[in-house]
Formats: sequence, C-alpha cells, structure tokens
Amino acid sequence: MELAYYSDYAVRLVNTEEPARNKDSLTSVEAVRELFGANGQAARRATDADVTRFRSVRARLRSVFEAADGGDETLAVDLLNSLLLEFPVSPQISGHETRDEDGKPDWHMHLADHPSNATAGYAAIATMGLAFHLTSYGVDRLGLCEASPCLNAYLDTSTNRSRRYCSDRCATRANVAAYRARKRLETERAADTGRSAETTQATTPSTER
Repeated sequence: MELAYYSDYAVRLVNTEEPARNKDSLTSVEAVRELFGANGQAARRATDADVTRFRSVRARLRSVFEAADGGDETLAVDLLNSLLLEFPVSPQISGHETRDEDGKPDWHMHLADHPSNATAGYAAIATMGLAFHLTSYGVDRLGLCEASPCLNAYLDTSTNRSRRYCSDRCATRANVAAYRARKRLETERAADTGRSAETTQATTPSTER
C-alpha cells in the first residue's frame, strides 16, 4: 500500500473533531468503523469500547500535529515515539490480489493490523504511517489548517512546502476573508485621509483681508 494511505489514517482520525467549533463526529461504533474505509475485516472488530479508546489516541495524534505546527520538532518526535512504543506494527510482505504483467503477485510491504482490538490496530497503522511521513518529508510537513476556526490536520505534499490549509474550501474562505480585510483597511485609510484633509483645511488661517 502507498505510504500516504497509512499516514492518512492519522489525519482522518484527528479530523473527526473540530475543537474550535465544538464538533465531534466520533460518537458511535459506526463512526469508528467508517474510519477504516475499505478495511472491513479490521472494522468489524470495533466495539462500543473503542469509541473512548479512539478518542484518547486522537488527542495524542493531534498533539503531534500541534507540536509540529508550532515548530517544536523534538516534542513532535517524542510524542510520536511514545505512540510507536505503545502501538507496535507487524510488517508483512503482501501481494493481495494485485498481479504484475507476468501474472505474478505484486509483492510489497504491508503494515498488518494488530489483532488485539480495533483501536490498537488502527493506532499502530496511523502512527507508523505518520512516522514514515515525518522522517521522509520533514516535521514541517505536518500542519494545522490556518483558516480559522478550522484547525484540521493535514499532510503537506506540495513540492515547495507551501500548503497552509486542509482543503481548497478552507483556502478559498481564507483568501476571501483576507481580501475583505484589505478592502476594509483601504476604506478606513481613505476615510482617515479625508478627515485629516478636512481638519487641516478648517484650521488653516485665512489670508483674505
């Protein structure tokens, strides 16, 4: 599987909560199962108890993004290492159903689900995926959306490290807000200039006799 697929596990989980909007979609076992996507076998292991466990892992993963976004590389790595120790992965060589041009299995590395419970399996994959992304592309590639009040997590895969928003929607909203703020400032400056001119004219002594 693609590296981005694994790291996206972390993003999907973190973004089930929008703290600034007081929203949380991780409220049921069905919501937990949806996070697994096409991995139906792992999703079926989820129980009501996993809701609370998933929320705990979510908070810790968000802390990694917050540290990275705040420029504290060491803290981000320490937090991620703590998760890696608690939720180890089981790497396996897998061919799945894919075949190459000769009809042979397309062998590749796969991160196997942890068998104990749904939370451990998901956390192991999400954490390892995020660790691979961090070490391959840099800590500064982990960010939080700058479009207030969003704060969704994202992984920057741009060539020039320029990503600042979690989605095109947030980027558009932020650009519109910035444009409106500039127009307001221009209007206020124009009004101040007009008032200053009026004041100067009113206080200038007349030279007529």
